[in-house]
Amino acid sequence: MSDKAVAERQEPTPSVGDGGPDMIQLLTPEGQRVSHPDYDKYVENLTADDLRSFYRDLVLIRRLDAEGYALQRQGELGLWPSLLGQEAAQVGSGRALRPHDFVFPTYREHGVGFVRGMDPQSSLQLFRGVSQGGWDPKENNFHLYTIVIGAQALHATGYAMGVKMDGNVGTGDPERDTAVICYFGDGASSQGDVSEAFVYAASFDAPVVFFCQNNQWAISEPVTKQTRIPLFQRARGFGFPGLRVDGNDILATYAVTKHCLDMARSGNGPVLVEAYTYRMGAHTTADDPTKYRISAEVEQWKFRDPILRLKSYLAHEGMADESFFKAVDEEADGFAAELRAGCLSLETMPGHTMWDHAYAEDHPVMEAERAAFLAYQASFEEAN
Repeated sequence: MSDKAVAERQEPTPSVGDGGPDMIQLLTPEGQRVSHPDYDKYVENLTADDLRSFYRDLVLIRRLDAEGYALQRQGELGLWPSLLGQEAAQVGSGRALRPHDFVFPTYREHGVGFVRGMDPQSSLQLFRGVSQGGWDPKENNFHLYTIVIGAQALHATGYAMGVKMDGNVGTGDPERDTAVICYFGDGASSQGDVSEAFVYAASFDAPVVFFCQNNQWAISEPVTKQTRIPLFQRARGFGFPGLRVDGNDILATYAVTKHCLDMARSGNGPVLVEAYTYRMGAHTTADDPTKYRISAEVEQWKFRDPILRLKSYLAHEGMADESFFKAVDEEADGFAAELRAGCLSLETMPGHTMWDHAYAEDHPVMEAERAAFLAYQASFEEAN
């Protein structure tokens, strides 16, 4: 479909990068630092080393995403959900978490998992179909990916209610007070599960931060078709606050998320963060975004790239030079090579193991299904 045809078909969308006057920003698209009376305090103690590590995370995560995309196109993965363009939202929010906080992701939070210390091969295992999850959620307090759109919002709220019932909220002990963060996209905000989670979280003052990455397009419909008001304002109707942050600004995302997590841990109930960003790639590798959005819009968003923004800031402030940026790029090359080699070496999981973890104990229905599968599989061997 031509750009003209797409433009005639689609609903009007907000102007590129127009998050409105309520959008919180600390770093402009040109990489200039702007002050904010409420959020400067959350970033003032970040050192040059901290900011360089932010940049490194952004670059490595983008390379992970590019490698996942390439592997799927080469038939090595069944599917790949890209995070291209959303790196700052994920690194900024992920770095704001404490080790004992708990994360409930969708299926594209590869960046959050990375900064939580997860083996980056884990997501490749899942989408290669050689594991039934890829990781133990308790190891890094990072739950399994949720494919059912919006379901994780209820999981996160229930977990947060349990945290509060255990007395791990509002004690004043930073090693004990715990917050939960739930990631979802603008499309999921239209799901009933998300609205129900909002109701429960508000009713029980659950210590949960709902982190919505508004990438403007969900799967194939613009966000303007889903809501008549900005997404962050929806929280007000459920009785808790909502904030909008520039999701391509890693400093602002870090600061806002840190603020909201502190609120949740102190017992001030839930909060909604709308990270205003853009999905540069396809929804997944099964999607073709050229059918519903125009290329000119994508090109405009490239100027708000989160990596280039931080790179400009670091270079301008003298916190990093070309030798540093070159070293990170070289590290990313090695990182990608290791990812590819690791992925290709993964052994296929025997089909009958898909029933091993359906229930904690043996279940007659599961056993019958396993037996039927084994018999079916054996029939091919007999035929040979």
